[in-house]
Amino acid sequence: MNFLNDENGAVTVDWVVLAAAMVLLPIAAAMAVAGGAGDLTTEIASSLEVTE
Repeated sequence: MNFLNDENGAVTVDWVVLAAAMVLLPIAAAMAVAGGAGDLTTEIASSLEVTE
């Protein structure tokens, strides 16, 4: 019955999930910002072009 009372594995799972969230959330945020920044860059470039 000692196996049922051991909680060391549960703590490890918590830390793995927390570490994965700390890695994946900033990557997702950067991808979301990169898409908008690319569109904005294209819009600024087209407005700065000299038209003849």
